[in-house]
Amino acid sequence: MIQTVLFDVDGVFLSEERYFDASALTVRELLMSDHYLGLGNTQSFKTEYSDAEIAETRSKIFLNDEILNFLKSRGMNANWDMIYITFSVQLIHLTAQLPEPVRIEAANLLTKTIDRATLDKFRTLFKEYPVTTDYSQVMVEYQNTTAVKQELIVYLNQIAETRLGIKTDAFQPKSALWHIGEHASQEWYIGDENVLGATGLPSVQTGKHGFMNDEVTLADPAYIRGMFRTFREQGLNVGIATGRPRLETFKPFTYLQWIDELDPNHIATADDVLSAEKAFDAAPLAKPHPFTYLASYYGKDSDLKRWTARQPEQLPNGDQTLIVGDSLADLLCAKQLGCRFAGVLTGLSGQKARGELEDHGADYILDSIADVQQLVLGLTK
Repeated sequence: MIQTVLFDVDGVFLSEERYFDASALTVRELLMSDHYLGLGNTQSFKTEYSDAEIAETRSKIFLNDEILNFLKSRGMNANWDMIYITFSVQLIHLTAQLPEPVRIEAANLLTKTIDRATLDKFRTLFKEYPVTTDYSQVMVEYQNTTAVKQELIVYLNQIAETRLGIKTDAFQPKSALWHIGEHASQEWYIGDENVLGATGLPSVQTGKHGFMNDEVTLADPAYIRGMFRTFREQGLNVGIATGRPRLETFKPFTYLQWIDELDPNHIATADDVLSAEKAFDAAPLAKPHPFTYLASYYGKDSDLKRWTARQPEQLPNGDQTLIVGDSLADLLCAKQLGCRFAGVLTGLSGQKARGELEDHGADYILDSIADVQQLVLGLTK
């Protein structure tokens, strides 16, 4: 019998497409804008694009989503990590094109903290010595490694050694360069009006409306609201465990009229993950670490430190808890916690995800969130 249902958000309730659009625009900006590497042809940088232009940019940078699908298949769930890897591979590739002895000087920049001052130096070099991007390099560089999850980020150091002949450990999760990409991505997603309040820092590149203000739902919003209400009336516990920041979760959940059907104490977001990582020196806690689901299950007012262990304890009566997600990362969380898992086929891979979910032992596979209520009510009888 199911007593608790814990939901992921992206690819379940809300379309991931705009997140990946924003990720592609972020990588492009980091490469082309004069605020970053400045590979573009003009001093100005465009911040408004048509849907066709966005689709073309995403197709080019992520190889028709081949890169995104590859990273997700290796257990990487955070868009910020995907941005970091895609950009960092290009940075290494661009550096390798510089002539000696300039290349040696530039490569040494990658042996230390890579921050905005570092990018300024690279911008100067790239303007003097023209270089070209090659987005296929991501797949080339990762074809000979079995790295998964955060290992994919650390592997960037090996790529730098192979391509540039340097020893470095500068490429790390949550590094200074990672945060530069994170902030640029936030600008694209939440828009100028929210950046300072959400991050504590102003926009670097102004003029962005914010995709968050026009979310695309994967089922009728009224149906989802009714499902939450039905579960509450049936005495079920409902939680949300998302890699989205708090603002990007609570704002759309509010204007879609879902928030009043949920207990905010059981809505765990990326902000809660980052806070726990900092408070308990326990990084990384993002999925596929199940911290977000544990915080959602027990509540954010519980002993969060307890849920930061490298091998978290399984949930009591785990077979009475159903996790609903779209990705391998969510399924791995469910496995670690001893829960049942329902995979919905509305994520990035669509119906293609069925085989992967079956191979990893998903308990249920559904076409969309619209099928969850019937499943859950059937499991409560």
